[in-house]
Amino acid sequence: MKILVTGGAGFIGSNFIHYWLKNHPNDEIFNLDKLTYAGNLKNLEDLQGSPNYHFVLGDITNVDIVRDMVRKCDLIVHFAAESHVDRSIIDAGEFIRTNVLGTQMLLQAAKDFDKRIHHISTDEVFGSLDLDSKEKFNEKTPYDPKNPYSASKAGSDHLVRAFYDTYGISMTISNASNNFGPYQFPEKFIPLAITNLLEGKKVPVYGDGLHVRDWLYVEDHCRAIDLILNQGEIGETYCIGGSTQDVNNLTVVKKIIEILGTDESAIEFVKDRPSHDRRYAIDWTKAKEKLGYEPQADFDQYLKQTVEWYKNNQSWWQEIKSGTYQEYYQKQYGG
Repeated sequence: MKILVTGGAGFIGSNFIHYWLKNHPNDEIFNLDKLTYAGNLKNLEDLQGSPNYHFVLGDITNVDIVRDMVRKCDLIVHFAAESHVDRSIIDAGEFIRTNVLGTQMLLQAAKDFDKRIHHISTDEVFGSLDLDSKEKFNEKTPYDPKNPYSASKAGSDHLVRAFYDTYGISMTISNASNNFGPYQFPEKFIPLAITNLLEGKKVPVYGDGLHVRDWLYVEDHCRAIDLILNQGEIGETYCIGGSTQDVNNLTVVKKIIEILGTDESAIEFVKDRPSHDRRYAIDWTKAKEKLGYEPQADFDQYLKQTVEWYKNNQSWWQEIKSGTYQEYYQKQYGG
């Protein structure tokens, strides 16, 4: 197959490309990425020159590029999105443009050229759960986004379903919990904590630190997408979660501190961000029963692997923190 991956230079997208070419070596990947701040070609440096991998610089809101790429490919796996909540609070406009309008462009092309699209979404579209609740999000949970990022992703999900109901396009959706692992941009919680500690800096923790996330190791997420593409039912949504059970942010930081052998004095509580969702939890029963999905290891094992990756790849994240990583593609693409 020829697969169009949008946002493949980002965290989850680049991990997916590595995963897919390792497990499906006869397929061909076309990576369409705008190379915003979160896109990094060094995530895929080892694939340069491979006959099975092609990078295309482009914006998913550019109708000509999108239609040309969709026409050439058999399948679309749509990762491209603005995803950082804090940035959406500061300026929501780019989130609406990329996450909503960009998705609409891809859907229109998928409809016109009769191509299947798998849309990567988030559990954040469901809103927030109470800390003392045993409830978990599932495929029937009503949408209740609380910030501009999750609202823009909710809008894109609704568009995908609307194109299925109205035009009968071949689509699937996955709503995944918070990912972590190699190549994650170090403004995100876990890599920020790891890299700050490696630099001898403080680790900022919002509010009381008791916000709970369902942590999903990125390779498990990639495996789940593979299962959906090969076994998933057209028109269906699948919730994909990790192996954690209500681990709060403060506990996560303390686990990282223990792995690195540093001191809890590095923890710095900071003012909470507006409308900060209190708890996420995913019920992935449907994915297990219908697809055979389940995480391959527990959270502690994956966290140790992740810390080790950042320890062994310090030049990667140091270039990002300094801003010099963008020079890598500016020389090739002029910006």
